[in-house]
Amino acid sequence: MTGKIDLRIAKLGIRIPEPRSPSANYIPFVKTGNLVFVSGQVSMAEDGLIAGKLGENVDIDTGIKGARACGLNLLGQLKVACDNELDKVKRVVKLGGFVNATPNFIHPPTIMNGASDLMVEIFGDAGKHARFAVATASLPQGAAVEVDGIFEVR
Repeated sequence: MTGKIDLRIAKLGIRIPEPRSPSANYIPFVKTGNLVFVSGQVSMAEDGLIAGKLGENVDIDTGIKGARACGLNLLGQLKVACDNELDKVKRVVKLGGFVNATPNFIHPPTIMNGASDLMVEIFGDAGKHARFAVATASLPQGAAVEVDGIFEVR
């Protein structure tokens, strides 16, 4: 059975990737009560890892694309957590964004809009969320962006 969210995703031409296995000693998500905590997802796009450092060798548009890829990867994990039924998502509660950047890079919030805009695009008002966006000196595998998320489910 195809739910409303799946229909919306299809109408938008969005493809949710198959979730990747963890690369270290952690699990991809934890369900507790009506919350799902999804571990950080790096900027792995369909055509490979978006890697590098904002303010040095990655431009803002590529960084935004990287954050969107992180959001898509979050949704891949969330879909598994929800038994392949994204209609179970009641609300995107919070996203946390880490941007691999130079010390003087002041645009992590702009980069994080790539993930935030995706959530609103898919879930509408239920996709509006609290968040943080910070710059960091490095990320796993040299990724440009990493995003984690908390979701309320039915």
